[in-house]
Amino acid sequence: MTNEHAKAQMEDILETVQQQLRAIGQVQQDRAKLVASATVRKRVTVTVNADYKVIETKFASDIDDLTYTEIAKAVTEAAQQAAAEVARKTRELMAPVQTERARLPKLTELVEGIGDFTIPQPVEASLEPPNSPERERLSSNEEDGSRDPSRTATDAGW
Repeated sequence: MTNEHAKAQMEDILETVQQQLRAIGQVQQDRAKLVASATVRKRVTVTVNADYKVIETKFASDIDDLTYTEIAKAVTEAAQQAAAEVARKTRELMAPVQTERARLPKLTELVEGIGDFTIPQPVEASLEPPNSPERERLSSNEEDGSRDPSRTATDAGW
């Protein structure tokens, strides 16, 4: 009787996993359609796609009121704001899938003696420009071997 119960439970789990995979496929389709735009200084508008790639940059007719440095900073800031909005929309799309995933039993609960598998979280990249003091500090830490000792070759940064 116990074997039949375990078999039924496993079938339920597999069906839930199949549903989850279908939901993920739909989220991937929906995510691919995402775009976001941001306007800075009322003169620079940048639009990015779901992969955070700039797909359009527009300047207002009075863009020449700004210096080249101001335009460059406005383009960078608008792109970063648009990317942040795409990231927010992506999290919103993924929320139901993640909620459902949290309900599923962990592999360690299903298979006795198996170790826990965790997926490392991505490391957020710096928004500092090239050759900035922050980037220089990060580079010098890597070169002198003073990287964070808690990080291993399996961390997401590798």
